[in-house]
Amino acid sequence: MNWFKSVALSDRTVFYGILLMLLGDFMFAANDAMGKWLVTYFSVGQVLLLRSVGAFLVLGPMLTTVSAKALLKPKKPFLIFIRVICATMDTALFYAAVSYLPIADVLTFYMAAPIYVAAISHFFLGETMRWRRWLAIFVGFIGVIIALRPSAQMFSLPAIYAILGSIGFSLVIVFSRVLKDVSDTVLVTWQTFGALLVGLIMTIYHWTDPTLPQWGAMALLGIVSCAAHLLISRSLKMASAAVLAPLQYTLLLWGIIFGIIFFNDYPDRYIILGAGIIVVAGLFIFHRKRVVDNEVPEEDIASIKQ
Repeated sequence: MNWFKSVALSDRTVFYGILLMLLGDFMFAANDAMGKWLVTYFSVGQVLLLRSVGAFLVLGPMLTTVSAKALLKPKKPFLIFIRVICATMDTALFYAAVSYLPIADVLTFYMAAPIYVAAISHFFLGETMRWRRWLAIFVGFIGVIIALRPSAQMFSLPAIYAILGSIGFSLVIVFSRVLKDVSDTVLVTWQTFGALLVGLIMTIYHWTDPTLPQWGAMALLGIVSCAAHLLISRSLKMASAAVLAPLQYTLLLWGIIFGIIFFNDYPDRYIILGAGIIVVAGLFIFHRKRVVDNEVPEEDIASIKQ
């Protein structure tokens, strides 16, 4: 009887984890749509600044649970500093890209992050890579090229913003793995402070007075972003990554929907085909990583690398 109860409780926990992941992705997509609307009126720096202020409204209560020493003298400070640079680059370039491109286009490039992470992790973290995953990485890059709309003008400045931003996002993921022994609150606090500082510098000569609704929208950017991060972090503690990883691609679906509804942006055949290839490649990379992690004993890792 107790066994049945534990199984039912486990299934319910996984179900709630799935719901939290879906809600978190929806909130991120809604946040992206709000950010695209705001950068049509304000500079990227100003949006970055006020978004960070809003984020601290959520982080404030969480900071009471962290000691001053853990926050001001964290482990591996240099790596945290590099991660802050990558995270700020990721966010700033995302807003720069969506000020010109449809949300779905930019998110397509960002969905290639697992492909970049797989390649970076092999060279810098020593993760095992077999030929199947290298093939998937190659196919994923083909998807990125297709999404760029092959032509003489394929590397437009907004597209470069999106690609560089997605690489920054990938590096944030890689550094998060390296810094797994550092509190999430500490990482997010320094990440938010870095974005606030860069936004402040960028805004000194480019300030535009917002209306009251615009003040609220920019504050909401930070609040919703922090809340979405917390939901996704919580979901990963309730369900396995194997269950949740495919759900991250609902972010792209919501990006397409919000782009059509609010900006009349319809994805063209290049974005649809490129996104499809990127998603399939990303899912296959995750699947192969799970297979290797679950089936390859530690003593066999060296032989695989040869």
